[in-house]
Amino acid sequence: MKKIFFVLPLVAVISSCNNNKNDFDAAGAFESVETIVSTEASGTIKEFKIEEGQILQPGQFIGYVDSTQLYLKKKQLEAQIKAVLSGLPDAPKQVAVLEEQLKNAEKEQQRFGNLVKANAGTQKQLDDITNQIEVIKKQIEAQKSMLGISSATISEQTLPLQRQIEQLNDQLAKCRIVNPIHGTVLTKYAQDHEVVMPGKALYKIAETDTLILRAYITGSQLSETKLGQKIKVRIDKGAKEYGEYSGIIYWISDKSEFTPKTIPTKEERADLVYAIKVRVINDGFLKIGMYAEVRF
Repeated sequence: MKKIFFVLPLVAVISSCNNNKNDFDAAGAFESVETIVSTEASGTIKEFKIEEGQILQPGQFIGYVDSTQLYLKKKQLEAQIKAVLSGLPDAPKQVAVLEEQLKNAEKEQQRFGNLVKANAGTQKQLDDITNQIEVIKKQIEAQKSMLGISSATISEQTLPLQRQIEQLNDQLAKCRIVNPIHGTVLTKYAQDHEVVMPGKALYKIAETDTLILRAYITGSQLSETKLGQKIKVRIDKGAKEYGEYSGIIYWISDKSEFTPKTIPTKEERADLVYAIKVRVINDGFLKIGMYAEVRF
């Protein structure tokens, strides 16, 4: 579940020492795209290795939910499959007897053929052994077909059990708590040994390497603003110092709204303003909810 979270701090209108007018074009507060990571399994958390403020990487293993019962059920299904497959016929052994008979009959066929050529045997003897060979070959084909059908039937009986194992493997994988994105842990909602259910929020994480400044501009400034425009972003650093950053406008609202009371603009008397979003690279000093000013 993802949501946009931001705080608009109460601020007074900043005045210049000389002319008592704002020396910035717009103002707003930093926000970020936050992700709440929830569990997909039910059970007791056996391990949960994160702390608020910790930076996590995508795919990082951070803990797991007890999966003992799922594992035992999987082993039981595997034993059932093994028991069913034990009924498979041993095709090579069952066909071996007929194949040995065929081998002996072919030797006899060769022997009677030599006798007939030497006028020491009859054609009928040769024809009889030839017919016997054909019968044995058909018996082998029938036996193989029957064994194949029997094997296929037994194998099909294991398919429902294999699907259940696949379901258990999926549930076992969901018992592992794996971080999905790069970011900083903002809030930790669960602790070790806590019993959780699917959907239980575990922690909230946000990408803080780049923050989003949501600021507001007046209608007269709208025509001077465009997507991809580079602007200056300024934050307070101490009583009289400012920190300046470069930002890029990547979103401009297509609808006007009434000026938020906590956000001063260049033209304070303007009732309607347009929201913009500015992407700013964070050097570590920018914080979610921090107030900032914009100069075009």
